[in-house]
Amino acid sequence: GLMAPLACLRPPSQGGLGSYDDLAALAEGLGSQGAAFLGVNPIHAGFPTNPGGFSPYTPSHRRRFSPFYLPTAAQADDPGPVLNLPEEIPARMRALEEEYRVAPPGEAFDRYLAHEGEALQSFAIYEALAEKFGAYWDSWPEEYHDPKGAAVRTAAHEMADRVRFHAWLQYKAEGALSETQSRARAAGMDLGLYLDLAVGTHPHGAETWEDRQSFAFGASLGAPPDAFAPQGQNWHLAPFNPVHLIDTGFEALALTLRQQLRFSGALRIDHILGFERAYWVPDGHPGAYVAMPRDAMLAVARMEAARADAVIVGEDLGVIPDGLQQELSQSGILGCRLTCFEHAGDPPWYKAPQEYTEGAIASFSSHDLPTWKGWREGREIVLRRDLGIIPPEHVDGMLGWRGREVEGMDGATSPYRNGFPPEAPEAMASLLAVTASRMVALQVEDVLGLEDQPNLPGTVFEYPNWRQRLPAGVGEIAQSQVLANCAHIMKRAGR
Repeated sequence: GLMAPLACLRPPSQGGLGSYDDLAALAEGLGSQGAAFLGVNPIHAGFPTNPGGFSPYTPSHRRRFSPFYLPTAAQADDPGPVLNLPEEIPARMRALEEEYRVAPPGEAFDRYLAHEGEALQSFAIYEALAEKFGAYWDSWPEEYHDPKGAAVRTAAHEMADRVRFHAWLQYKAEGALSETQSRARAAGMDLGLYLDLAVGTHPHGAETWEDRQSFAFGASLGAPPDAFAPQGQNWHLAPFNPVHLIDTGFEALALTLRQQLRFSGALRIDHILGFERAYWVPDGHPGAYVAMPRDAMLAVARMEAARADAVIVGEDLGVIPDGLQQELSQSGILGCRLTCFEHAGDPPWYKAPQEYTEGAIASFSSHDLPTWKGWREGREIVLRRDLGIIPPEHVDGMLGWRGREVEGMDGATSPYRNGFPPEAPEAMASLLAVTASRMVALQVEDVLGLEDQPNLPGTVFEYPNWRQRLPAGVGEIAQSQVLANCAHIMKRAGR
């Protein structure tokens, strides 16, 4: 399959945000070439009133979907190579408001409202209140902090049409996703959409407002200092409260997984290490690991996957607790294997493809890591130096090591690349194709020969994370020669 950034699927010449229609069209193009899945970053509901808070991994609610990707003709006045979200998102929301006004929803929407009940109503009330008071509930007047309080009930009555509008956006988003998955499967994709579940939620978004007890406050999810991020990481995400999860039969986890699996054949769980232990960073203090009820959480994931007849992938990268990967394997949850990290000795040789984990999805890198072209150039090393993330005195050594890695990679791909030069993305795809792993993912940035990675960890505004438009539209991507070559390579390998 192919991984692609939904928001960035429209090139500067086209403008606008990528849409669910674009995703469906790309899936159809890939399906015709034998791809089994099309993966995207999380498409959870975000913050319409704060377009700057756009990271797909810092959602407002993980059981609701983003209306930003509903197709409209609206776009920023001057589309450039980087998405201008403060213009793109309001333009799309205005177009959706006009559609709602001109063509009011009918009986099917009323049936949807009745089926979704109080949970949808609560989310829609939050969205209406956010328009009045701001994106994050901790900055609202105190009387609106309680979703069941008198002030909220009064506001919901007074803003009934805005509440209904935001519920309609969810109706439209779910319908668009259902249609996208149907088109993907009709095009021959075995799995169709491969969605992504963020590891946490914004501490003051719709999810925590609606269900305060399921989360711990006063601490954020993160990661301890390591070679990847020497300063440590604070993700500013609310962690699940493990005691409340246990007391409620893991309802919040089950419902979150179930909602994503309604519209996909595969689901990636971001940072599944958090099922074993979650690294909490208390406000103003060093972090510590908190043990999680791993066996029960994995059991819930198994049950929801079985219910949906779907595949679950756990992102098991980083400092991995002993025994976790064995437990994932026994649960039927696939792991992640990144070729750029699959060293086998020093100097940096690489594992033979038959040595890859069978129960895994294999790819060269990920959205948080350099592209194939950028990796070969050491681009992220120079970027991180220029942004002050790594000391300048370390750079020469890191670039020297990267040169040896590239040498080792060229040796690893040599038996499989069938005449393609070592720097070609097809060389990397040839190695992936013959790995033992059950799933293989290519990244669209590699197919298009891009240098810059979608996200640079450790940055917020210093780098255009999640906002770099692809230089080609969905039609060009589906018809690209590199993609056709990779499809042939995969077919020849029996994929």
